[in-house]
Amino acid sequence: MGVEFLITAFIIVVAPGTGAVYTVGTGLTRGFRMSVVAAFGCTLGIVPHLAAAIAGLAAVLHTSAVAFASFKWAGVCYLLYLAWATLREKGAMRIDVQDGGEPQERSSAQVTWTAILINFLNPKLSMFFLAFLPQFVPADSAHSLVPMLELSAVFMAMTFVVFVVYGAFAAGVRDRIISRPKVLAWMRRTFAVAFVGLGLKLADASR
Repeated sequence: MGVEFLITAFIIVVAPGTGAVYTVGTGLTRGFRMSVVAAFGCTLGIVPHLAAAIAGLAAVLHTSAVAFASFKWAGVCYLLYLAWATLREKGAMRIDVQDGGEPQERSSAQVTWTAILINFLNPKLSMFFLAFLPQFVPADSAHSLVPMLELSAVFMAMTFVVFVVYGAFAAGVRDRIISRPKVLAWMRRTFAVAFVGLGLKLADASR
């Protein structure tokens, strides 16, 4: 495993995407602990794509227009649903406040499944890993499975750590957000717009 892989993987992980947006939003609305749950869910969400790339199944998305379109539009619809739910305060980024003014705890499973689906319903990830991972497997390697599994494990670990850092920064300014209704309203609109933008970007994606 070379420095080139680590640098490339780091650049890919820190680039803003749906997982990063969701983790930051979770940190702002639910605090650090839930942002870690979101980061874990986003990391789990890339496992099917890594497995598909290793098994060569990602090539199906590349060759089948129907399969690619099905995954793509499912992902677009889910991102638009998240945008709507965020604005309606009924989604995974909702803040419930008790009578004493303290935010109520919500289900970790809800946060985890939302995070998993965000990354799972993005067919570009499978195709990306199919093109990305083999570049860093030694050409003289007799068995490519082991090095690809090692690279995948490192990529997942890096994803989790970076997303936890994102969540920690977001959770650090959380109290300033939830104590100001106007700021909270603008924050929801901002994240809703971000989800719509990411949905439109995915809708414009081609094989």
